[in-house]
Amino acid sequence: MVERDDAVDLMGLLSVEGQDLAASWVSEVSGSLKGRIGRAELDRELRELYDALVEALGQGAVDVHAEQMSEVRALLTELSRNRARQGFSPSETAISVFALKRILEPALRDGSAENVRAHLLLGRILDELGLFTIETYTRTRDELITAQAEQLLELSTPVVRLWDGVIAVPLVGTLDSARTQVVMEKLLQALVDTGSEQAIIDITGVPAVDTQVAQHLLKTIVAAKLMGAECTVSGISPQIAQTIVALGIEFDGIVTKASLADALKLALRRSGVDLVAQQGALR
Repeated sequence: MVERDDAVDLMGLLSVEGQDLAASWVSEVSGSLKGRIGRAELDRELRELYDALVEALGQGAVDVHAEQMSEVRALLTELSRNRARQGFSPSETAISVFALKRILEPALRDGSAENVRAHLLLGRILDELGLFTIETYTRTRDELITAQAEQLLELSTPVVRLWDGVIAVPLVGTLDSARTQVVMEKLLQALVDTGSEQAIIDITGVPAVDTQVAQHLLKTIVAAKLMGAECTVSGISPQIAQTIVALGIEFDGIVTKASLADALKLALRRSGVDLVAQQGALR
């Protein structure tokens, strides 16, 4: 069992040279990061962490999950999240913690039992803090990847206003359930925002459709109808048509057109637009 005296010995080991040890720590980490973080920022991060660690040890904390270590954990969380956002690797992030071990190795040269015991205790604490850092880094990277994926889905699913009362969703690339769900949400929201009564879902650029995607599209069309809008699906390729037939998916009651232009003409007629008059006005 670790005694409070061990924590005091460790605090003494960290406090003997005080700011000199912190400065050495900053230099060690700065060298490993090859200048990718400004020295002033790194100095601030590690000195705050150093001071918080010394204070926690002074309160007898030797468990990284102890209440006295809350400030240390908070600073490490901020550091880890910043490194993840800045594009550093897990190893580059963890070195900010583990480098302190190497800085204290010279203290072992006197061979005193107190210093050896304190260094071993520090090694255990820093190992646990290093694991905490990696876990926080990993969670942050997962959050960033998820957010970026959602942003890409948004950008790859534009809703275009083609005419007063007519909107379209031109889809390009592979459709999956997640993206089709985004299509539904954006289309329905656009119907509300624009007050449109005609919607076109153009899948000319979609190479393939499976059962789940087709079902999502059907649900989108039904949902649009419930909101008082009529939907037209355009750009169904021969391959997709064969797939739909082979899968036994029922498209009864759903208007389809070969091209976006044909779907737009239909939508304009449904809206009561005189196409002949419009063409004459454009000449």
